[in-house]
Amino acid sequence: MTAAVETALRAAPSVEAAAAFAADVIAGLTAKPKRLPPKYFYDAAGSALFERITQLPEYYPTRCELALLRDHAPAIASLFPPNCAVIEFGSGGSTKARLILRAAATVAAYVPVDISGEFLQQDLPALRRDFPHLAVHPVVADFSQRFDLPAAIAPLPRVGFFPGSTIGNFEPQEAARFLRHAGAMLGRGAVLIVGVDLIKDESILNAAYNDAEGVTARFNLNLLARINRELGADFDLTAFAHRAFYNREQSRIEMHLVSARRQTVKVNGALVQFRAGETIHTENSYKYTLSSFAALARKSGWSPLAVWNDGQFSVHAIRIQ
Repeated sequence: MTAAVETALRAAPSVEAAAAFAADVIAGLTAKPKRLPPKYFYDAAGSALFERITQLPEYYPTRCELALLRDHAPAIASLFPPNCAVIEFGSGGSTKARLILRAAATVAAYVPVDISGEFLQQDLPALRRDFPHLAVHPVVADFSQRFDLPAAIAPLPRVGFFPGSTIGNFEPQEAARFLRHAGAMLGRGAVLIVGVDLIKDESILNAAYNDAEGVTARFNLNLLARINRELGADFDLTAFAHRAFYNREQSRIEMHLVSARRQTVKVNGALVQFRAGETIHTENSYKYTLSSFAALARKSGWSPLAVWNDGQFSVHAIRIQ
């Protein structure tokens, strides 16, 4: 590992991040209704579980998006300026970025941004081996908030990459705010490539978030396990159940954790009461039509450039105005 990589990984604001995690958890569990931010799914264990989810037969988004990126990588790469830096928001295992990086020979730098420093560190050796010509500058950060880009890429034009339909995890107004934030970070005229899940038959959507192996359930419950580990909580994971369903009115999948009984849980010194059947709302995944996402992009200061889709999933190229 190079000194630059080590410095970037050490830059993770661990004390501040731990304090923010505690504050967000307490605020969410004392709200009515109870909720937890989905960004906290992605500790090392949660990130590994999500990687397993992407390989499940029911979970179509990853397969569809990978196929679209493989088929259209040259067209996508043709939109990139020479010697640019590709900034991936929420990089995870960088599987999708590799398809773009192989097709875009003139990319000079890759900046994977992820909230999980452990997961970033696991991926770095293979990235550096497979792309020895590429300057890799990992950043541990919550990409939904403002963060500093590496000084080394300051002179380079920038391209954003936001795959995985993560845009759907934001409330619509939050999605617009993220797009404005990304535009300010990337700079006028920059291109952003975004993966967007599409509205489709409810049976397909419900199956994708309720897999037969129960991996998504473990992913959801791992959030409580993380709170136990990091905040000294005493959640009994057997006393909560995973629930996911499509909310047609809101055009979104909702994920919840349902309390099986009346119980009291200690979290970071606070006592949190649960009724039997009460839920913690852990995630939304909004689904779009091609036109509704294009409208969101325009509202947020972006111009649609191109879209590739297979009827199930879509990849959009948009340019900041």
